[in-house]
Amino acid sequence: MISFERLRVLHAVSKHGSVVAAAAALHVTNSAVSQQIAKLEAELGEPLLTKSGRGVKLTDSAALLASHADQLFAMLERAEAEFDARRDAIVGQISVAAFATALRGLAPLALQYLEKNHPQLEVIVHEQEPASAISLLDRGDIDLVIATDWKNAPLPTVNGLSKATLMDDVADIAVPVRHRLAEQHEIRLKDLASDSWISWHNGSICHDWLVQALRSCGHEPTFSHRANEHASQLALVAAGLGVCVIPRLGRDPVPRQLRIVPVRPALVRHVYALWRQESTRRRAIAVTLEAFKVASSRVSL
Repeated sequence: MISFERLRVLHAVSKHGSVVAAAAALHVTNSAVSQQIAKLEAELGEPLLTKSGRGVKLTDSAALLASHADQLFAMLERAEAEFDARRDAIVGQISVAAFATALRGLAPLALQYLEKNHPQLEVIVHEQEPASAISLLDRGDIDLVIATDWKNAPLPTVNGLSKATLMDDVADIAVPVRHRLAEQHEIRLKDLASDSWISWHNGSICHDWLVQALRSCGHEPTFSHRANEHASQLALVAAGLGVCVIPRLGRDPVPRQLRIVPVRPALVRHVYALWRQESTRRRAIAVTLEAFKVASSRVSL
């Protein structure tokens, strides 16, 4: 019979693409992973990995074995969920990945709720951008993801995930205090289409959404600076170096050298939770999801 531990190691290499990444995910040394793979190769009588650039590639036989491992671990996760459902108290550990403003605006309230109502459940929260968080969820490294995307720019996802809406967040525009529109009660996005913008990094869903939104106003946007942290963006706006979008959820204190102006029509982003379908019956998933729903209902935007 194939060793379960060696199969788990092969599964990790398949998911993560390299021995180094698999070792990090399993919290073991690189040599430990290599040794387990070597033992599995000896057990099966054929090679399982070939070098591919800086990583490794599974042979056809290894890929077949890894596909069966996917099914096996999905079955184990469902079994764990069914066993967990029989317990009175909710115990164990759950890992949650959340984007930065959800970590500030929702996670503290959700964790307080869980601490009060389910004190035996250990919750570990990680800050992750939605795209990378979904990859971690798909690989089994994270149990629950709090993600966001914009109304007209949905985030690409993967098969096998369940989704629950938490809330809609609204974004405003931050402008320097001496900006021509700083004293307006509300503005239209096209009023700023020709301004110099401070945006997120290229390739991020927020930057791609902003480019699309500004182009829809009939202008090719100009970006003067890039920063992923909203606090950094606000500091640049306060220095008079451009304008930026600033969501209300988890908003940092606003420097006095700038003004926050609402936009009409409103700039809306969706906030939601994702988890693997196999873990739907896990009570830890259910109560953590409930906690984030409660937190979302208590947030004032």
